[in-house]
Amino acid sequence: MTADTVTDVFEEHRPVLTGVAYRMLGRIADAEDVVQEAWLRWSSAVREDVCEPRAFLVTIVTRLAIDRLRQLRTRREAYVGPWLPEPLVTDFGPAVPDTAEQAVLADSVSVAVLVVLESLSPLERAVFVLREAFGFPYGEIATTLDRTEAAVRQLAGRARRHVEERKPRYDVDPVHRRDLTERFLAAAAGGDLEELLALLAPDVRLVGDSGGKSKAPLRILESADKVARFLHAIAQGPVPDLEARSLELNGGPALLVLIGGKPDSVMQVDVRGGLIQCVYIVRNPDKLTIFGDA
Repeated sequence: MTADTVTDVFEEHRPVLTGVAYRMLGRIADAEDVVQEAWLRWSSAVREDVCEPRAFLVTIVTRLAIDRLRQLRTRREAYVGPWLPEPLVTDFGPAVPDTAEQAVLADSVSVAVLVVLESLSPLERAVFVLREAFGFPYGEIATTLDRTEAAVRQLAGRARRHVEERKPRYDVDPVHRRDLTERFLAAAAGGDLEELLALLAPDVRLVGDSGGKSKAPLRILESADKVARFLHAIAQGPVPDLEARSLELNGGPALLVLIGGKPDSVMQVDVRGGLIQCVYIVRNPDKLTIFGDA
């Protein structure tokens, strides 16, 4: 296998490898580190020992991600305030032409699902990602994790039940979500308390991720009154040069909020029955670096 062929094979499988790593870790930099390590191992592998490059690469990435996830657990226990995954720009486009497959991939990378996946063990998370998001056969997953197929099936069943029990049910109409997101931001920025209350479900939750590096609630806010009054309070002062851009993040519509041309926060909402059920706000500057200076 020539050097060019080695590179071409790896690049062919890079989207899957990155997808697995991000769903495992919830952070782009960590996912990229894992994929880069996989490249180093692939480029130095003995070709005669590799029958299936895809299986070989997925095995490397999955095992590296499990190790990295175990290391991250300690750091996340000390994380200041609620934790949310790093926003991921998603545009499956022609690479995933099947609409049903796009829906599965979008759901598996949604903020709501990634938050639930944080409560799985590293092995359960790996099995769930490989099986539910990418449809890998149980036998292949068993080889990847060096477990029996029976053990993998047990892990898959346990992980699936856990996710189904904790995963909220939201409407998926992107146009409706985008409309509510934009109305919500306008009401919040304008300090319109009545409009905020009209948009929010009575039991709405606001999850703000700052990592202690910018202003955001250190606890999850619950109830329309608390969420609306919090947003109303922070909108009292003037916000110079505020701009909002629509984009698709984690499989759904979102808003990138810029102040003075620099990324300030990312906002996304989940909707059910025409009302906002959950508001996610990422303000940790470390998680906004993908947007540069926009």
